[in-house]
Amino acid sequence: MKNLNCIFLGLIMYSGYSFAQLQPVQYKDGAQILNGFKIAPANKSVEKPGILILPAWRGIDKLSKDTADKLSKLGYYAFIADIYGEGNYPKDNNEAGNKAGFYKKNFEAYQKRINLALQQLIAAGANPNNIVVIGYCFGGTGALEAARGHLKVKGAVSFHGGLAKDHSRPTEPITAKVLVCHGADDPYESTEEVLAFQKEMRDTKADWQMIYYANAVHSFTNPESGDDNSKGAAYNEKAAKRSFEHLKLFLNEVLKK
Repeated sequence: MKNLNCIFLGLIMYSGYSFAQLQPVQYKDGAQILNGFKIAPANKSVEKPGILILPAWRGIDKLSKDTADKLSKLGYYAFIADIYGEGNYPKDNNEAGNKAGFYKKNFEAYQKRINLALQQLIAAGANPNNIVVIGYCFGGTGALEAARGHLKVKGAVSFHGGLAKDHSRPTEPITAKVLVCHGADDPYESTEEVLAFQKEMRDTKADWQMIYYANAVHSFTNPESGDDNSKGAAYNEKAAKRSFEHLKLFLNEVLKK
Protein backbone atom coordinates (compact mmCIF):
# COMPACT_ATOMS: atom_id res chain seq x y z
CA MET A 1 0.00 0.00 0.00
CA LYS A 2 2.86 2.33 0.84
CA ASN A 3 4.42 1.72 -2.59
CA LEU A 4 1.10 2.40 -4.32
CA ASN A 5 0.74 5.69 -2.45
CA CYS A 6 4.25 6.69 -3.53
CA ILE A 7 3.46 5.88 -7.17
CA PHE A 8 0.21 7.86 -7.03
CA LEU A 9 1.96 10.85 -5.47
CA GLY A 10 4.63 10.68 -8.14
CA LEU A 11 2.03 10.72 -10.89
CA ILE A 12 0.42 13.83 -9.41
CA MET A 13 3.77 15.60 -9.16
CA TYR A 14 4.73 14.61 -12.71
CA SER A 15 1.45 15.82 -14.17
CA GLY A 16 2.11 19.50 -13.46
CA TYR A 17 -1.44 19.98 -12.17
CA SER A 18 -3.66 18.36 -9.58
CA PHE A 19 -5.54 15.35 -10.93
CA ALA A 20 -7.23 15.11 -7.53
CA GLN A 21 -8.99 18.43 -8.15
CA LEU A 22 -9.67 18.21 -11.90
CA GLN A 23 -12.72 15.95 -12.11
CA PRO A 24 -14.38 14.44 -15.19
CA VAL A 25 -18.03 15.33 -15.77
CA GLN A 26 -20.31 13.47 -18.18
CA TYR A 27 -23.29 15.38 -19.53
CA LYS A 28 -25.48 15.23 -22.65
CA ASP A 29 -26.84 17.08 -25.64
CA GLY A 30 -29.86 14.92 -26.37
CA ALA A 31 -28.43 11.44 -26.94
CA GLN A 32 -24.90 12.75 -27.49
CA ILE A 33 -22.60 12.08 -24.52
CA LEU A 34 -20.21 14.92 -23.68
CA ASN A 35 -17.15 14.61 -21.42
CA GLY A 36 -15.95 17.76 -19.71
CA PHE A 37 -13.86 18.57 -16.64
CA LYS A 38 -14.53 20.69 -13.59
CA ILE A 39 -12.31 22.09 -10.88
CA ALA A 40 -13.16 24.02 -7.72
CA PRO A 41 -11.24 27.09 -6.55
CA ALA A 42 -8.43 26.59 -4.06
CA ASN A 43 -9.88 29.42 -1.97
CA LYS A 44 -13.62 29.84 -2.30
CA SER A 45 -15.30 33.24 -2.07
CA VAL A 46 -18.85 34.41 -1.48
CA GLU A 47 -19.11 35.68 -5.08
CA LYS A 48 -18.16 32.26 -6.57
CA PRO A 49 -16.73 33.51 -9.89
CA GLY A 50 -16.57 30.97 -12.71
CA ILE A 51 -14.61 30.54 -15.92
CA LEU A 52 -15.82 28.41 -18.83
CA ILE A 53 -12.90 27.16 -20.94
CA LEU A 54 -13.40 26.32 -24.63
CA PRO A 55 -10.54 24.21 -26.06
CA ALA A 56 -8.86 24.47 -29.45
CA TRP A 57 -9.92 22.46 -32.51
CA ARG A 58 -8.44 19.12 -31.37
CA GLY A 59 -10.67 19.14 -28.27
CA ILE A 60 -9.77 19.02 -24.59
CA ASP A 61 -5.98 19.16 -24.29
CA LYS A 62 -3.18 19.78 -21.81
CA LEU A 63 -3.36 23.54 -22.33
CA SER A 64 -7.03 23.70 -21.33
CA LYS A 65 -6.37 21.49 -18.29
CA ASP A 66 -3.35 23.53 -17.23
CA THR A 67 -5.39 26.72 -17.61
CA ALA A 68 -8.20 25.31 -15.45
CA ASP A 69 -5.69 24.44 -12.76
CA LYS A 70 -4.12 27.91 -12.84
CA LEU A 71 -7.51 29.58 -12.61
CA SER A 72 -8.57 27.41 -9.68
CA LYS A 73 -5.44 28.54 -7.82
CA LEU A 74 -6.52 32.14 -8.46
CA GLY A 75 -9.88 31.51 -6.82
CA TYR A 76 -12.15 30.62 -9.77
CA TYR A 77 -14.44 27.70 -10.47
CA ALA A 78 -13.58 26.35 -13.93
CA PHE A 79 -15.19 23.99 -16.40
CA ILE A 80 -13.66 22.68 -19.64
CA ALA A 81 -16.29 22.17 -22.33
CA ASP A 82 -16.51 19.17 -24.64
CA ILE A 83 -17.86 20.51 -27.93
CA TYR A 84 -17.58 17.42 -30.15
CA GLY A 85 -18.83 14.65 -27.87
CA GLU A 86 -18.00 11.00 -27.39
CA GLY A 87 -17.25 9.19 -30.65
CA ASN A 88 -16.59 12.44 -32.51
CA TYR A 89 -13.14 13.43 -31.30
CA PRO A 90 -10.84 14.30 -34.23
CA LYS A 91 -7.92 11.96 -34.88
CA ASP A 92 -5.81 14.51 -36.75
CA ASN A 93 -5.72 18.15 -37.87
CA ASN A 94 -7.68 17.40 -41.03
CA GLU A 95 -10.58 15.95 -39.05
CA ALA A 96 -10.28 18.77 -36.51
CA GLY A 97 -10.57 21.34 -39.29
CA ASN A 98 -13.69 19.69 -40.69
CA LYS A 99 -15.39 19.33 -37.31
CA ALA A 100 -14.50 22.84 -36.17
CA GLY A 101 -15.64 24.15 -39.54
CA PHE A 102 -19.06 22.58 -39.02
CA TYR A 103 -19.60 24.47 -35.77
CA LYS A 104 -18.27 27.72 -37.17
CA LYS A 105 -20.81 27.45 -39.98
CA ASN A 106 -23.60 26.14 -37.73
CA PHE A 107 -23.03 28.71 -35.03
CA GLU A 108 -26.31 28.05 -33.25
CA ALA A 109 -25.26 24.44 -32.63
CA TYR A 110 -21.94 25.75 -31.30
CA GLN A 111 -23.70 28.20 -29.01
CA LYS A 112 -25.92 25.39 -27.74
CA ARG A 113 -22.94 23.19 -26.83
CA ILE A 114 -21.29 26.15 -25.11
CA ASN A 115 -24.46 26.86 -23.14
CA LEU A 116 -24.73 23.24 -22.01
CA ALA A 117 -21.18 23.46 -20.66
CA LEU A 118 -22.07 26.76 -19.01
CA GLN A 119 -24.83 25.00 -17.09
CA GLN A 120 -22.31 22.40 -15.91
CA LEU A 121 -20.06 25.18 -14.59
CA ILE A 122 -23.00 26.55 -12.63
CA ALA A 123 -23.88 23.06 -11.35
CA ALA A 124 -20.27 22.74 -10.16
CA GLY A 125 -20.76 25.73 -7.88
CA ALA A 126 -20.13 28.91 -9.89
CA ASN A 127 -22.42 31.91 -9.48
CA PRO A 128 -24.59 32.07 -12.65
CA ASN A 129 -24.32 35.86 -12.57
CA ASN A 130 -20.53 35.94 -12.27
CA ILE A 131 -19.04 34.03 -15.22
CA VAL A 132 -16.56 34.69 -18.03
CA VAL A 133 -15.96 32.41 -21.03
CA ILE A 134 -12.48 32.03 -22.51
CA GLY A 135 -11.28 30.05 -25.50
CA TYR A 136 -8.24 29.10 -27.56
CA CYS A 137 -8.18 29.06 -31.38
CA PHE A 138 -11.50 27.37 -32.31
CA GLY A 139 -12.48 27.93 -28.69
CA GLY A 140 -11.67 31.63 -29.09
CA THR A 141 -14.25 31.74 -31.86
CA GLY A 142 -16.64 30.07 -29.41
CA ALA A 143 -16.02 32.70 -26.75
CA LEU A 144 -17.03 35.38 -29.25
CA GLU A 145 -20.07 33.31 -30.25
CA ALA A 146 -21.10 33.19 -26.59
CA ALA A 147 -21.08 36.99 -26.60
CA ARG A 148 -22.89 37.20 -29.95
CA GLY A 149 -25.46 34.64 -28.79
CA HIS A 150 -26.21 36.59 -25.61
CA LEU A 151 -25.29 33.68 -23.34
CA LYS A 152 -25.30 34.64 -19.68
CA VAL A 153 -21.65 35.63 -19.33
CA LYS A 154 -20.13 38.90 -18.14
CA GLY A 155 -17.13 38.64 -20.42
CA ALA A 156 -15.63 36.75 -23.36
CA VAL A 157 -11.91 36.26 -24.00
CA SER A 158 -10.44 34.95 -27.26
CA PHE A 159 -6.84 33.75 -27.49
CA HIS A 160 -5.73 33.60 -31.16
CA GLY A 161 -9.30 32.76 -32.11
CA GLY A 162 -11.18 33.13 -35.37
CA LEU A 163 -12.85 36.54 -35.48
CA ALA A 164 -15.08 36.36 -38.53
CA LYS A 165 -18.81 35.88 -38.71
CA ASP A 166 -20.96 35.40 -41.77
CA HIS A 167 -21.82 38.75 -43.36
CA SER A 168 -25.44 37.65 -43.74
CA ARG A 169 -25.87 37.44 -39.97
CA PRO A 170 -27.39 40.49 -38.31
CA THR A 171 -25.16 42.56 -36.05
CA GLU A 172 -26.77 42.76 -32.62
CA PRO A 173 -25.77 44.61 -29.44
CA ILE A 174 -23.13 42.81 -27.37
CA THR A 175 -23.41 43.30 -23.63
CA ALA A 176 -20.56 41.04 -22.49
CA LYS A 177 -17.16 42.72 -22.25
CA VAL A 178 -14.74 41.38 -24.86
CA LEU A 179 -10.98 40.81 -24.81
CA VAL A 180 -9.12 39.53 -27.88
CA CYS A 181 -5.50 38.41 -27.48
CA HIS A 182 -4.08 38.23 -30.99
CA GLY A 183 -0.76 37.32 -32.56
CA ALA A 184 0.51 40.29 -34.57
CA ASP A 185 1.77 37.90 -37.27
CA ASP A 186 -1.13 35.41 -37.26
CA PRO A 187 -1.49 34.33 -40.92
CA TYR A 188 -4.90 32.73 -40.41
CA GLU A 189 -6.75 36.00 -39.79
CA SER A 190 -6.80 38.30 -42.79
CA THR A 191 -6.70 42.07 -42.47
CA GLU A 192 -10.24 42.14 -43.84
CA GLU A 193 -11.49 39.79 -41.11
CA VAL A 194 -9.74 41.77 -38.38
CA LEU A 195 -11.19 45.06 -39.64
CA ALA A 196 -14.67 43.50 -40.00
CA PHE A 197 -14.50 42.25 -36.41
CA GLN A 198 -13.44 45.66 -35.13
CA LYS A 199 -16.29 47.27 -37.06
CA GLU A 200 -18.68 44.72 -35.54
CA MET A 201 -17.50 45.66 -32.06
CA ARG A 202 -17.98 49.36 -32.79
CA ASP A 203 -21.38 48.86 -34.41
CA THR A 204 -22.60 46.77 -31.46
CA LYS A 205 -21.23 49.40 -29.05
CA ALA A 206 -19.41 46.64 -27.19
CA ASP A 207 -16.95 47.25 -24.39
CA TRP A 208 -14.01 45.62 -26.16
CA GLN A 209 -10.23 45.57 -26.36
CA MET A 210 -7.83 43.86 -28.74
CA ILE A 211 -4.19 43.31 -27.83
CA TYR A 212 -1.50 42.38 -30.36
CA TYR A 213 1.63 40.44 -29.43
CA ALA A 214 4.81 41.02 -31.42
CA ASN A 215 6.44 38.10 -33.25
CA ALA A 216 3.47 35.87 -32.36
CA VAL A 217 1.57 33.74 -34.84
CA HIS A 218 -1.40 31.42 -34.38
CA SER A 219 -1.56 29.16 -31.28
CA PHE A 220 1.03 31.24 -29.41
CA THR A 221 -0.22 30.08 -25.99
CA ASN A 222 0.31 26.36 -26.63
CA PRO A 223 3.77 24.89 -25.86
CA GLU A 224 2.87 21.85 -27.98
CA SER A 225 2.73 24.01 -31.12
CA GLY A 226 6.50 24.06 -31.59
CA ASP A 227 8.61 27.17 -32.12
CA ASP A 228 8.71 27.61 -35.90
CA ASN A 229 6.74 30.75 -36.81
CA SER A 230 7.06 29.91 -40.52
CA LYS A 231 4.52 27.13 -40.02
CA GLY A 232 1.89 29.71 -39.08
CA ALA A 233 1.24 28.23 -35.63
CA ALA A 234 3.91 28.28 -32.92
CA TYR A 235 4.38 28.80 -29.19
CA ASN A 236 5.66 32.17 -28.01
CA GLU A 237 6.53 32.12 -24.32
CA LYS A 238 6.59 35.89 -23.91
CA ALA A 239 3.25 36.35 -25.65
CA ALA A 240 1.72 33.46 -23.68
CA LYS A 241 2.79 34.98 -20.35
CA ARG A 242 1.71 38.48 -21.32
CA SER A 243 -1.70 37.30 -22.52
CA PHE A 244 -2.32 35.40 -19.29
CA GLU A 245 -1.49 38.55 -17.31
CA HIS A 246 -3.95 40.45 -19.49
CA LEU A 247 -6.53 37.74 -18.79
CA LYS A 248 -6.03 38.18 -15.05
CA LEU A 249 -6.48 41.96 -15.33
CA PHE A 250 -9.67 41.41 -17.34
CA LEU A 251 -11.07 38.92 -14.82
CA ASN A 252 -10.27 41.22 -11.91
CA GLU A 253 -12.19 43.98 -13.64
CA VAL A 254 -15.18 41.96 -14.83
CA LEU A 255 -15.75 39.43 -12.05
CA LYS A 256 -16.37 39.96 -8.37
CA LYS A 257 -14.24 37.79 -6.10
